[in-house]
Amino acid sequence: MSSSAKPLLSVRGVQKSFTMHLRGETRLDVVDDVSFDLAPGECVVLGGPSGVGKSSILRMIYGNYAVDDGEILVREGDGGFADLAGGDPRLVIRLRRDVIGYVSQFLRAVPRVGALDVVAEPLLSRGIDRDEARERARALLRRLNLPEALHELPPATFSGGEKQRVNIARGFITDHPILLLDEPTASLDAENRDIVCEMIEAKTSAGTAILGIFHDEVVRERIATRTIDVTAFSARRAAA
Repeated sequence: MSSSAKPLLSVRGVQKSFTMHLRGETRLDVVDDVSFDLAPGECVVLGGPSGVGKSSILRMIYGNYAVDDGEILVREGDGGFADLAGGDPRLVIRLRRDVIGYVSQFLRAVPRVGALDVVAEPLLSRGIDRDEARERARALLRRLNLPEALHELPPATFSGGEKQRVNIARGFITDHPILLLDEPTASLDAENRDIVCEMIEAKTSAGTAILGIFHDEVVRERIATRTIDVTAFSARRAAA
């Protein structure tokens, strides 16, 4: 599919700032008038130097950060759009379950829960049988070269690269129409980086709309269908 298809995500005039309560209520502007669409089959990269607001944009779209102004319109299964910027917690939970997947930079897992169950959990929450969910999780962990001996162990003691592979498997195991990726290959070696690129390409070929941050130039050149320069929306740049 191409960017001419009806978008799955429309970001319109989004603004974000933080109030520094320990710095005399100083207001720190982050981004202003962020506007773009994301269509099925695209892998759009948020570009620009560190500090311009790339991760903040992803976190607003996932509902982790509140929006000061603007709209984040997400297409649901019935074809209508829901405005995630409204901040309704029930809407955020529903969209995360049904529409928006997310691979963050860091794995946040429940202590003492094994890697296999961490990866399978998103399927279980959608009503998939436990045995099937665990088998699909096992297949993904094998593909990402996580040793079988680690599958039943909690990821807390894993290396950074091992944790990230668990994180990636968890994010990729579902068929969410929209997938947000925040530096998914940062802790990976070349072999596993290539595998993740193949997984991204398979997702976009199936019609998933991907929005991500990739500081690895090799990865960007391989998977990006287009790049959005977030510098154009950076409130800090405007203030300078």
